[in-house]
Parts: sequence; structure tokens; C-alpha cells
Amino acid sequence: MKMQRYYRQAAFLIFIILFCTAAWFTDCSVIQFWNRKEHLADIVSKMFPPDLSYLSKILAPLWATVQMSVTGTGIGSALALLAAPLCADNLKNRRLLRIILRSFIQILRSFPALILALVATFLLGLGAFAGTAAITIYTFAIMTRLTYEDIEVAPGNAWQALCTMGSSPASAYFRAIVPEIAPSYLTNALYLLETNMRHSSILGYVGAGGIGLVLNEKISWLEFDKVGMILLSLFAAVCLIELLSSFLTALIQKRKTIAPFLQRSLIAALLLFFFICTLLLPPPDFSHTSTAIVVNMFSGLIHPDFAFFFRSGSGGLGYLLLETLCISLVGTCIGTLFALPLSFFSSSRLLPPPIVFFFRGLIIAVRSVPFLIYGLIFIRVSGPGAFTGVLTLAMCSIGLLSKRFTEALDALDFRAYYALSDMGVPLFLRIRYAVVPQLLPAFISAVLYRFDVNIREASVLGLVGAGGIGAPLIFAMNQYSWHEAGAIFLGLILLVLLIDRFSAKLRAHLQ
Repeated sequence: MKMQRYYRQAAFLIFIILFCTAAWFTDCSVIQFWNRKEHLADIVSKMFPPDLSYLSKILAPLWATVQMSVTGTGIGSALALLAAPLCADNLKNRRLLRIILRSFIQILRSFPALILALVATFLLGLGAFAGTAAITIYTFAIMTRLTYEDIEVAPGNAWQALCTMGSSPASAYFRAIVPEIAPSYLTNALYLLETNMRHSSILGYVGAGGIGLVLNEKISWLEFDKVGMILLSLFAAVCLIELLSSFLTALIQKRKTIAPFLQRSLIAALLLFFFICTLLLPPPDFSHTSTAIVVNMFSGLIHPDFAFFFRSGSGGLGYLLLETLCISLVGTCIGTLFALPLSFFSSSRLLPPPIVFFFRGLIIAVRSVPFLIYGLIFIRVSGPGAFTGVLTLAMCSIGLLSKRFTEALDALDFRAYYALSDMGVPLFLRIRYAVVPQLLPAFISAVLYRFDVNIREASVLGLVGAGGIGAPLIFAMNQYSWHEAGAIFLGLILLVLLIDRFSAKLRAHLQ
């Protein structure tokens, strides 16, 4: 026990050193932020009251944003359900096929939706169809990974028995495995739907449709009252999706029940809405796409510029990836520090409903703002550079981690907590000894997941001058420098793979 305590203390000390080094490397300065806080207050004050008359002009791009998120999530999730069994270890697939598919999924997971959308615009033209394709691929990669992990821990006896009785592996999969993983699968799909709503809202920055183009335009023109109206509409849309997602999740997990007729009607309504979103999408525009463009793109991507890959100095790929890693680390840690108290204030198990309602609304408001908007706002406070990236990812981490932490708190077994309360133990000690030991694994898992997400999102923060690998990557793609873009893609894939392996080992150690 004493050695384990020493190991924990040593690991904590190493982590503190890494955090401080990363904060120094990214030029984090609390004094600079505090001295320029008036700029942030001025921007926020200009957004209120929002220009309500502008609502009629944002309904069409807002609808396109909803279309992209609904259609992309639906198609990507359906494809993942088909691809996941081919990646699972316990379904007796050919090892080579499994390795190839898992590697392909890992490569797709390395890229944020915005980069996928930029690539899609080169192939499918500008507009919502390219954005939908990007959301579909993004959802497919994440859902496939989550689904085959669920398959590997699901009971396989029924599947094995059906195969022994002569059923095909595919038939046995849909009859035995899918019912087992359905609650987790549907819950993950609903969570991604909410996430994709925010992703879809910024794809217009690269010409992939939705409300992002209008949002960027109004920020560039400093029309912050219109920006406030756009963000208010996004907040309303995210709230609706949150309410629907919570209700459907409760039904899926059988925490709520409705009459069979209402259940069938609800399923029919959701399917009808999905088909309406899909059928009303504009077709792809191939007028500016040629075989030569496609050939040059793929040729450059599979033949990366290794001179740039191994270049040293601040302009080299290694330095840019290190900066991206440091931005993600510091942003995740700062976000965690703020998310922890917010999650306790948002837990219905600990505080009365009015306080919970207020803080949950605050968290939804934080989550509803796209991460590039935070970047555009903070760059007016801290200036261009890595510190802006840190502040941006910290805000994004607060939104996601607060929700995940609150969900973990609400699912907690509070019997020990109430027993200590009856004994007169103070609140802090109750939380320390009855709550924290149960929550620590879930909290660390959520933080590691957010860190993994932040690595990808940090790769596009350069679009707004917030440091990292994003600016060189998007510049190379816009200049058709596909060999250089291929080198950056390769570096990003390796970095995400390294973080993924580290996270997996740490989760296994915690379990």
C-alpha cells in the first residue's frame, strides 16, 4: 500500500511538471488575460440584446445545419452497425480483415469534421451535401469504434449457439448481438447527434453549408447583435435536441415507459423526420471537380513530403504537433477544473431543482457555442497564438465534461453518502469518502476522452489563428499542396494513435 501511495504521488508530481511545462510552452498568462478582460466583456455585451429581426434570415441556414447533423448521424450510425462486427475480436473474423478495418477506422478518427468537410468540398463541391458527407464519415468512424468495443464485451453465447445451429454469422449477429448492444448503441448515436449539431454549425467556414458561413461573416463584420441572434438560435436547437435525447435515452434504458401505440408513433415520426432531412438535401455539385483534382489529391496524400515531416525548428512538423499537444493538454486540464464544481451544482441528487435548472441551462449554453466561435472571441482578448487555443479548448471542455460528470453523479449509489449524513459527517468529508472513490474512474475516463477529442479539434484552431497544426494544414489544402498536407495528416494520425494507446493503457490500469 505504501509503495502504491508513492507511485501515485510520483505520477501526480510528473503530471504537474508536464502541465506547467505545457503552459509555459503555450505562453499561458493569467495576467495578460486579466488585463484584457474588458475586451471579452465588450464583445459579450454587444451580443445582447440579440437582433431578433435577423431570425428570419438565419432559418434557412439553421435548417441546413439540422439536416446535415440528422442525416449524417443517421447514415453514419447505420453504416457503423454493419462495419462493427467485422472489427470485433470475438466474432471470429479473419484477422487480416479485422486489422485493415480497424486501421482504417483509426485513420478516419484522427481527423475532425471540419477537415473532412474541407476534403469533401474538393470532391463534392460546395454546399450542405459535402457537409453531410463529412458528418457521415465522422459519425461512422466514432460509432464503429464504440460499437465494436460494445460487441467485444457483450455475451456471445447466443451468437455462438445460432452459428452452431446453422445460422449465418450475419443473421446470428442481428438476432443475438444487436439486441444486447442496442441500448448502448442508441445512446451513443443520440449523444453524437447533439455533438454533430455543433460540428455542422461551423462547416460553413470551409464552404460546406449550414449556418457557419453566416456566423463567420457577421463576426468578421463585427455585427455582434446578429451573432447573438445566431448563437441564441443554436442554443434553442441544442436545447431541443438535448430534451429529445434525454427522453429517448430514458426510454431506451427503460427508466421511462410509454404506451406501445405512442412508441410506434414516435419511431415513425423520427424516421419520417430523418427521410425529410435526407431527401431535401441539395445534390452534390461536381461542376468544379475533375479527375485531375482527385488524382492529384490522393497522389499527394499517399506520397507525403517527408522533408517537411522531419524538418526541425519552429516551422517543422514536430514543433507544430508538440504545440498542438500542449494546447490540448492545458485546455483539457483547465476545463476539468471548472467542470468539476459545475457538475456538482448540476446534479439533481445533491441540490434542489431551481439551482440544478440554472446550472444545467448554463452548461447547455456553454456547449451550444461552436469551438471556432470561442476562438474568434478569445483572439480579440489574448491575440493570435497558442494561448487563444488553450482558452478555446478549455471552454469546450467545460461544456462536455460538465455534462459527463453530471451524468456520472446522477447515476451514483448514494447509500454510503446518506449513511454518513445521518451520522453527522460534514459535507466535504461525505463527498471525499463516499462520492469521490466511486466517481474517480468515470471522471478520468471522461477527461481522457475529452483530451482525445481536443487533439483533433486543436488541429483546426489555426483557422482562426489559435496556434497548432491547423493553420499550415488548411493553408496547404487551400493551396493544393497535397504532399505537404499528406505529411501533416500522417503526423496527426501518429499523434492521435499515440494518445489513443496511452489512454487505453491508463483506462485498463484504472479498471
